[in-house]
Amino acid sequence: MTQFMITYLGMGNPPASKEEGMAHMAKYKAWLDSLGEAVVSPANPLKNTHVVAPDGSASEGGKTGMSGFTLVQAESYEQALEMAKSCPFLEVGGSLEVSEMIEMPM
Repeated sequence: MTQFMITYLGMGNPPASKEEGMAHMAKYKAWLDSLGEAVVSPANPLKNTHVVAPDGSASEGGKTGMSGFTLVQAESYEQALEMAKSCPFLEVGGSLEVSEMIEMPM
């Protein structure tokens, strides 16, 4: 099976309350559970992003708005897209990118 990276873009709309945040996390956990063994690496939030330029200088902040990722395996690109379309991150105003991972020879 091929691996795909589902990339979370943006932060979405923050929850209005602790209860709303907990309800969203429950939906997220249910989504991951529904994917079963297709999940390779379930939840990888990112913070403190820095960009390193060709001259070696580093600056705070990212250029892509990537806030995290989930790795899944699927039989096809279409199947990976269907997995992403049911992600609750979309319900809070976030966007997703789905990318096929290429295995590089070592």
